[in-house]
Amino acid sequence: MEAARPFLPVPQPVAFTVFGLDIMWYAIMLTSGMIAGVFLAYRRSLQYGIKQDTILDIALYCVPAGIVGGRAYYVIFQWEHYKDDLLQIFNTRAGGMAIHGALIGAIGLGVILLRKWKINVWDTLDLVAPAIALGQCIGRWGNYFNSEAHGGPCDKPWAILADGELVHPTFLYESIWCGLLVLLLLLLEKKMGGRSRFGGQFFCIYAFLYSLERIYVESLRTDSLMIGPFRQAMVFSAVCMIAAAAGYLMLRKRALLQPAAVGTESNPEEAVQQAGEAFEEEPAKMTE
Repeated sequence: MEAARPFLPVPQPVAFTVFGLDIMWYAIMLTSGMIAGVFLAYRRSLQYGIKQDTILDIALYCVPAGIVGGRAYYVIFQWEHYKDDLLQIFNTRAGGMAIHGALIGAIGLGVILLRKWKINVWDTLDLVAPAIALGQCIGRWGNYFNSEAHGGPCDKPWAILADGELVHPTFLYESIWCGLLVLLLLLLEKKMGGRSRFGGQFFCIYAFLYSLERIYVESLRTDSLMIGPFRQAMVFSAVCMIAAAAGYLMLRKRALLQPAAVGTESNPEEAVQQAGEAFEEEPAKMTE
């Protein structure tokens, strides 16, 4: 293999410097992904009977929760690396975030807030499913600039150079897959009249398909977090696939047995009116 001809140029982790402080590409890509995801959910929120201001309120809580969760998850599984220098736990500029931890943190707090604010949880998860995938699609490029989260040796034309050898650009595989997942969910949404046919439909599709891809990509990586002899991301993804498939079938069956509740906001009358307008042309889909 010729290490001199990688598919992508060898990256520089520092984007620019402000008053002596290096601004890392890693942080820029993660922040860009978060902003893009929030914007996508914000633009589509009225389709689900949710006020746009509510999306911003949720983001203000859930984005920090995702960052904390992603970092905590990574540190837990890499404790040997951090136990002798605890201050490094807070050095997120050097990388070290786990997407599964971020999802647990953000979605977990989000569910608590939605229940407290009396907003339909499953409808909101359907709304944010494409937004989460979009954030992952963009954010994964942070791994490229940090020369991390790559695979083993690769002799394909799309190999990248890392640690002196050509390797699988697993960050790129996941970025492309998540981008396609965004398109798939948005196309399904459009085909179904502007929103999911039953609460939880799109979120279950997202969870299943992302987990399927993650199992494959994780098998190529050389820096996997481990649970004993097993790669934790593969174990977690397998559990998510089973849960997503079971959840899809259960939620669909429940929706067929009873009309879907469309009053999702703290102001139910407004939410019903908005949802009714969105489905005026296809009312049958509301109770399928």
